[in-house]
Amino acid sequence: MLNELKVTQVTIPLPFRLDHVHCFLAEGEKGWTIMDTGLNNETTREIWKPIIGKHDIRDIIITHYHPDHFGYAGTLQQLTNADVWMTQVDEQAGKTYWEAKSLNLLKESYDACGWEDDIATALSGDESSFMPQVKPYPTVNHHLEEGMHLRFGKCEYEVIFTPGHADGLISLYNKENSVLFSTDHILQKISPNISYWFKGFSNPLEEFFTSLKKIQKLDVEYVIPSHGKPFRNANERIAELLDHHQDRLQVIHEKMKEPITVKRGCQILFGNLPIHESRFAVGETLAHLEYLLLNDQCRKFTRDGIWYYQAI
Repeated sequence: MLNELKVTQVTIPLPFRLDHVHCFLAEGEKGWTIMDTGLNNETTREIWKPIIGKHDIRDIIITHYHPDHFGYAGTLQQLTNADVWMTQVDEQAGKTYWEAKSLNLLKESYDACGWEDDIATALSGDESSFMPQVKPYPTVNHHLEEGMHLRFGKCEYEVIFTPGHADGLISLYNKENSVLFSTDHILQKISPNISYWFKGFSNPLEEFFTSLKKIQKLDVEYVIPSHGKPFRNANERIAELLDHHQDRLQVIHEKMKEPITVKRGCQILFGNLPIHESRFAVGETLAHLEYLLLNDQCRKFTRDGIWYYQAI
């Protein structure tokens, strides 16, 4: 399908359990366009070097601010002099998330989640380790807006805001061929991480549900994600994702008859994980707890500086 669309997939290895990210290359309106960039590290640099040597890169589309998509954008822009496009909300997030003020908030928030001080320090330290892999930041020349149309390869795509995994996440949809570049919004084999990071949209899980239902109305036949293989029938996978999170909400709600901390909720949903994966588990647990809170299914209170949630 990618060949028919005149789009080239550029797969970049990642040093995590999720071990790759798909970036994409295609002709745009006035030259070549890159969608997403990988981390700013040696592996990424070596992959992009021959590609940018052979193509006149004029535009770089960043689908969201997470490091595996955004990290190399600044350097790639410097090497190509391309214009960078991303949503305004994720430009703000990407240029502040790894700064000292934000990282200090993370440490304080992990403390409030009930983690011991050494674990809270390790969790926030894992986040700060990304700093060299996301800098220099790009200059964002254009903000992606809902309903905007972009030429990418053979087809024109509509920009669709699909927040949840990130507040400013976008997907690209071509109606004629019923194709969706789903980025990290819909993945076939895993559930995208839906986390609350102590700021930004207060109910990211609700945002995710709304975004899934927005795509559901399109009845997309062919999905091209940023992780894993392309697949057919978006609505089948959307139904699975909605059911998965409803199951998770039910599991944790049943365990909240007595007050629980975020740490305890994380253990209920995920068990014990390494630090890097624990950070995502904490964010996702918190997203589920805040969803229950904002839908009047639990209450939240603070005791000795620690947050507690209890079913009502």
